[in-house]
Amino acid sequence: MTVFIMVAGVFTGAHVWRETAERLAAAGSAVHAVPLTGLDAGRPAGPDSVDLETHIADVIAAIDAVDAASGQEIVLVGHDYGIHPVLGAADRRPSRVARVVFLDCGMPQNGVPALAAVPDRALRARLAERAQRGGRAGGLTPPSRDEWQRWGSVDGLSAAALDRLTALAAPQPLGTLLQPLRLTGAVAAVPTTGVLCTRNGVSIDLVQRLVDFGDPALAALTDPRVTFFELPTGHWPMLSRPAELADVLQRAAAGGGHHLRPVDAGAPPAHLRPFPLDVPELPRDRRGQVDLYVPDAEGPLPAVVFVHGGPVPAGARPTPRDWPTLVGHARLAAAEGVVGVTLDHRLHDVADYERAAGDVTAAVELVRADPRVDADRIALWFFSGGGLLAADWLTGPPVWLRCLAASYPILAPLPGWGLTGSRFHPVRAVAHAGALPLVLLRAGREAPGIAATVEAFVNAAEDSAAHLELVDVPNGHHGFETLDAPEETRPALLHAMRSVTTHLTG
Repeated sequence: MTVFIMVAGVFTGAHVWRETAERLAAAGSAVHAVPLTGLDAGRPAGPDSVDLETHIADVIAAIDAVDAASGQEIVLVGHDYGIHPVLGAADRRPSRVARVVFLDCGMPQNGVPALAAVPDRALRARLAERAQRGGRAGGLTPPSRDEWQRWGSVDGLSAAALDRLTALAAPQPLGTLLQPLRLTGAVAAVPTTGVLCTRNGVSIDLVQRLVDFGDPALAALTDPRVTFFELPTGHWPMLSRPAELADVLQRAAAGGGHHLRPVDAGAPPAHLRPFPLDVPELPRDRRGQVDLYVPDAEGPLPAVVFVHGGPVPAGARPTPRDWPTLVGHARLAAAEGVVGVTLDHRLHDVADYERAAGDVTAAVELVRADPRVDADRIALWFFSGGGLLAADWLTGPPVWLRCLAASYPILAPLPGWGLTGSRFHPVRAVAHAGALPLVLLRAGREAPGIAATVEAFVNAAEDSAAHLELVDVPNGHHGFETLDAPEETRPALLHAMRSVTTHLTG
């Protein structure tokens, strides 16, 4: 028999597992939703006396309550903040734990407090400053009904479920967020499963892409003992999809799930596959962070600056400006008679958008200062997660910006990114684009969370009478240039490029 020991996230308690626990029990498993000290009814404590170690002790007590001689296999399930006490307990009882399930949460590291995983960046900064001043006492006030979205996607939650989540929420003791997690490394021997809630912005495909970048910190995710599942819902699947969550947890306990492909598995990763169009082998001219592909023609010439997506790990090699997709686009632009430009910017984490925006601005100014470039005729073309960087240029388009294009972009911050109130929100910015021509390549098989941002952008553009041209790739996926059949992507790429160059040269 499997014993599921489940630990809830911030502001919540054992009550959130009720429906999922009932289904697991009906299927023959034993279930224990851990009541956390200071959060759950029946486990009261002053918030000043509760820290992460308190909750680790709560989980260890639940593990020790299972008879070691019974043959029962313990599966620990940690949701959101709950993964921190789960890992702390598993690290001290590794021989008792058959599997750890990461339910829509990150991968905590030794010495890092749970504060690092708080999505609200402004709140995180305030709490970090408070901690530096020695202020670890008290509790963090739970969200109001309308504020849960700042902590994760509420997709799939009924009005009743959201009311329940709000009514039963409790203040989170600050010590649980500020005390660093301490791991000996013993937990590394325990098999793991990640359950990703796609409506909260993370998918198996996204994780695979991050692994493909070659970041050593993510290599462990390709271990055969690591599996993944997806649920098409928001951040609280125990409330929005309890039956599906129970099924996934049972399959995880049995060792099922998707395995990620190692970087050296043979076939090149998606971002390093060939560009689908035959383009001239024009050499690059490297200037600092910028590469220019200049056609053999009388100048100065208009330029298209291609802004890669991300986040891309800092150690990824080759860097984005050398990826076939970006180089292919730049050479295609040169074939159309304009200067194609690739660049590297420092979007290594979702916290880096401001820094990356500065890098893009500096790169554009470097390009405009080049004597081979017509400084009054520039286009910007954004990809994927780089789409949020378009917001600044939409808000106040300079007169020399003749066109803005985007391929399978993210056009509003995804839930859990902590950027809800930031300036990097193209859906809001498009109302200020004025007469700036916009060309949007839309993937018909886009990830649902990203597709929702594109739909919102299109609707906002229509409401503001923006000059938007849609170029659809009906069967295209995110990154369609290297993922999908060339005969489906070539016409779209050519059409979009010619639209952009027409706005530059017309």
